[in-house]
Amino acid sequence: MTQPVPLKQMLCFALYSANHAMQAAYKPLLDEMGLTYPQFLVLTQLWEVPEMPMSRLATALQLESNTLTPMLKRMEAAGLVTRRRDAQDERQVILGLTAKAEGLRQAAVQVTTCLTEEIGAPQPELMALLEDVVALRSRLRALQR
Repeated sequence: MTQPVPLKQMLCFALYSANHAMQAAYKPLLDEMGLTYPQFLVLTQLWEVPEMPMSRLATALQLESNTLTPMLKRMEAAGLVTRRRDAQDERQVILGLTAKAEGLRQAAVQVTTCLTEEIGAPQPELMALLEDVVALRSRLRALQR
């Protein structure tokens, strides 16, 4: 009889639980900014590219539009993003940042810096881990095709 792999030896569980731990570490810092973790990711992408079609944001965040749309509506109601139809293509929704969102940019830098420091790992080690996780994600995505 074959036994399943023990939980502590499963890469999928290590990644799953690390994701939860990362979001839990961000939560108190983001609560001070009035943001959820997914909203923080949206703003982070828009701080990099201040105006973009929702479809491009969905691709960048690897989210489906049916997941992203309700969150963006809440963010618009909170005064963080703007949504408008593209004049050339009415099917496209263009997202932009508000002054309120721009006002959170520096606090977001502090959140990321603070967490990186609290983790206590050397920067080269964190960057190597990032590269490994991104490569793994790419391999897994390739399996879905």
